[in-house]
Amino acid sequence: MLTKIKETAEFLKREEFVSEVAIILGTGLGGLVNEIEIEKTIGYDKIPNFPVSTVEGHEGRLIKGKINDKTVLAMQGRFHYYEGYDMKEVTFPVRVFKFIGVKTLMVSNASGGLNPGFKVGDIMVLNDHINHFPEHPLRGKNFNELGTRFPDMSQVYDPQLIDAAFRIAQENGTDLKKGVYVGTSGPTFETPSEYKYFRMMGADAVGMSTVPEIIVARHMNLRCFAISIITDSGVPGEIVEVSHEEVQQVAAAAEPKMTAIIKGLVDQL
Repeated sequence: MLTKIKETAEFLKREEFVSEVAIILGTGLGGLVNEIEIEKTIGYDKIPNFPVSTVEGHEGRLIKGKINDKTVLAMQGRFHYYEGYDMKEVTFPVRVFKFIGVKTLMVSNASGGLNPGFKVGDIMVLNDHINHFPEHPLRGKNFNELGTRFPDMSQVYDPQLIDAAFRIAQENGTDLKKGVYVGTSGPTFETPSEYKYFRMMGADAVGMSTVPEIIVARHMNLRCFAISIITDSGVPGEIVEVSHEEVQQVAAAAEPKMTAIIKGLVDQL
């Protein structure tokens, strides 16, 4: 694995895909690319050892460009465990980011709301997570070059970035929520009993991504920030049949607010 990581990193360095900031764009949130002054792009299928996105709404390309004169890399499309990839493949791009100089990782996603104080269309900043995936991304041989065998997870999401996000949201008149995200394997949306179970565990929202990438990023000591759009409700009495298309529509409608927060954070790095 380490050989493949270094091989891919060297390729991206030769292609000048380097930055200290990387952003992973989730379901329906790819519109942030419209705010990037794009310098170059490359399809995942052209990057050695990279998996390829198979989910609708995930374009499958790496973008280099500028947001407010700050150079960023943006993944337009991510990899999910439910697609059949193992956790090494799901988190491979984050491993590569470390080797091309990334110091801060920002992640976005769509999720189902569990907190009765949330409504569909709300934006939640993650201040913690629960890993409910059946496979841990750090399982297997540990490479000290990447990080310690037993990484601390007492403060996964950077408190300074969280505080900055709330300041930006206040300035923009955006009602921002904060909460715990539970990551599950998918691809099914949750049953009413599963929603209840996750809420009892202490989660405010549930989704099928983010947690593996963040664990790996913290293993390598990257600063992490994650933000989620509540695209459907798992609150008893509010649960209705939901489709992937509806999730994308809600995410797209709320995306401009999220984009403003991400742009503001990048500007402060």
